[in-house]
Amino acid sequence: MSGAGTVREAVAVMEDVAALELAVEALEEAGFADSDISLLAGHGTVEGKLGRMYRRVEEAEDDPAAPRTAFVSTRTVARREDMVVGSMTTLPTLIAAGTVVASAGAVAAAIAGTAITGALIGTVLARWMDKRHADWLEEQLERGGILLWVRTPDEAAERKALRILGEHAAHDIHIHEIPKPAD
Repeated sequence: MSGAGTVREAVAVMEDVAALELAVEALEEAGFADSDISLLAGHGTVEGKLGRMYRRVEEAEDDPAAPRTAFVSTRTVARREDMVVGSMTTLPTLIAAGTVVASAGAVAAAIAGTAITGALIGTVLARWMDKRHADWLEEQLERGGILLWVRTPDEAAERKALRILGEHAAHDIHIHEIPKPAD
């Protein structure tokens, strides 16, 4: 059990993205909240906060100063991309349709061009989002794996988290106690 000024967490280094996705899904199904699950932040954030970068993710496992980020599944990234592309194409298309009804063809053609441009910009933005997420995961893997932390409020949660992580191609699985982060 953790003390008043500390939290206990299960720690694991995931060996690939698919294993990470499955482990987080299993943790959530087992009752762990999204807010209990975090990953090591990207290179720029780590360097900005600590003034240095870890050569291997194992160096950050038990460092309470290691900056973290929320887990975002590749499915969530894909849904966000779909929303961006959809909003960039639907709104101009609706405007173009309304303009066709209300005006001559020249204005409608200009609005239709805007719809096509919006679709292209949306597609480029969505691909950039996907590439950025993939690059961040690849960066973690190049440094030894994807570092995952799971807050565990009690011993039963610790056992559950350790079992799930062990079933999903993780290494360096253990429990640690760190100072409670400032809210």
